[in-house]
Amino acid sequence: MKNAAKKEKKKITTDADHTPVYQTSPEMMPAGDTSLLPIDPETKRPLAPMAQPGYYPGYSTLGQQEFWDEATRKVVLDRVHNVPPIRFFTPEQATLMKAVCDRLLPQDDRDEQHKIPIVNAIDKRLYENVSIGYQYEDMPPDSEAMTLGLQAIDEIAQHIYTMPFTQLGPREQDEALTTIRHGNPPAAHDIWKKMAVHHFWMLIMQDVVQAYYAHPYAWDEIGFGGPAYPRGYMRLDNGKPEPWEVDEVRYDWKAPITSLSGQYEPVGGPDSPPLGQGGTH
Repeated sequence: MKNAAKKEKKKITTDADHTPVYQTSPEMMPAGDTSLLPIDPETKRPLAPMAQPGYYPGYSTLGQQEFWDEATRKVVLDRVHNVPPIRFFTPEQATLMKAVCDRLLPQDDRDEQHKIPIVNAIDKRLYENVSIGYQYEDMPPDSEAMTLGLQAIDEIAQHIYTMPFTQLGPREQDEALTTIRHGNPPAAHDIWKKMAVHHFWMLIMQDVVQAYYAHPYAWDEIGFGGPAYPRGYMRLDNGKPEPWEVDEVRYDWKAPITSLSGQYEPVGGPDSPPLGQGGTH
């Protein structure tokens, strides 16, 4: 029986100390809907949520906090220990925004203790009326745009599926959001007369991505070395890690069947050249 149980374990990767990291067996999965989890392409089984997803196992940006100055340390630790309360969104809007964020940037690969509070960070920005630094002439103020956008998302869900967005399955939610991404929403036309569809998409995606990748847990996921002040970086060429960073260790996975995230659509169409730098992250 011991040998049989051992065969159930598949090594995904190793951590910074070269200790094996195994896939959790199906019997040990946390209770919940495993259809939202990424899939191991070899075993066809879901990969269990982790405290630290990504390709840098064992790495901790917070482990470098003694090298930061006091002001930097306070700002970063505040993002971990002091989650801002919801003050801008109504309870209904917050629930809808949570459902939207869960599709725009899913965190099903994270355990509950290490999920990043995206909605709270966006709510804080809107409540404090913090500008992103610019505003398109075809857009209302961010707070109004976000409120109108959430209303439009729900109207699109009702139009396509005759159900509120929060009651849809993840695949249907993805389909509803994709109509905005493609710039052809089938409903809420009065709202789109007040603001540009593509600029709203840019706004909400920027807010979601910024809230996520401003958090130290996301830094661990992508192997980010953390604040450079006052220590600074030394290895500026050839993508080499700093002495306190770790090498990238990849493992295979596929998007869950309930998601559209596994479908690749190049920006600008199928014949467009790739954008940005090459590399792994």
